[in-house]
Amino acid sequence: MRVISYNLRKNRASGELVALTERYTPNILCLQECNTIDLPAEVGNLHLADSTRRNRLGLAIYYRKDRFTAVKTQTFALKKSLHDRLAAPAHERLIATRLIDHVAQREFVVASFHAAPLTALNSLRRNQIHSAHEELSILGPGLPTLMVGDYNYPIFQGKLGNRVNRTGYDLTLSDTRTYTRYKFFRGHFDLATSMGLTISNVETLPQGTSDHMPILVTATYEQQTDAAHHPAEPASVSAEGLDFII
Repeated sequence: MRVISYNLRKNRASGELVALTERYTPNILCLQECNTIDLPAEVGNLHLADSTRRNRLGLAIYYRKDRFTAVKTQTFALKKSLHDRLAAPAHERLIATRLIDHVAQREFVVASFHAAPLTALNSLRRNQIHSAHEELSILGPGLPTLMVGDYNYPIFQGKLGNRVNRTGYDLTLSDTRTYTRYKFFRGHFDLATSMGLTISNVETLPQGTSDHMPILVTATYEQQTDAAHHPAEPASVSAEGLDFII
């Protein structure tokens, strides 16, 4: 299974989506900072499951209808940062779809996530990540789950990995940095957390017009699919994940 996650930088990179899906042939596409009013029903051979409604910086999920059937899609409001209260960029920071995978003959949950910006504390983003995982467990109890997106968490990722491990999730970074802006900020901002899945690779794709690079997640189902008994393992976090410059 191949999943692309892309922060479009206030929809600026929306024109790249068709070419991106044609080149990398994902099964699922997860978007952040998109203009949901203008989203097409189809991007290449991917169909829109749903998008957020109340966001200036919206979220969306696309999937291949020839492989999946969407059972249910939900959006979720998470704890707000001060930036959220003042600028109101995003009321809903999580969208998730429960899918039937007809190739594997099983269900799973995929989610697009956008954490609070760097003006907030890591503690608030950890709260958002934890709450998001709890919501996903309600949407698909015991199902394999993949949450991708802009975590805005460029430093102390080892500690984050340990925390999500304790709740049965794995944290996986991409092979190279995913964010660069104004030559001052750089690091792994776009991440994947998963349960009941083996992440074989997370590749950072070439940069387009967004300040974020897309990531391509390659995942397979684990034999043990009961998330309640998913063994805690060390987070897949490399030292390169601590590369962040101001």
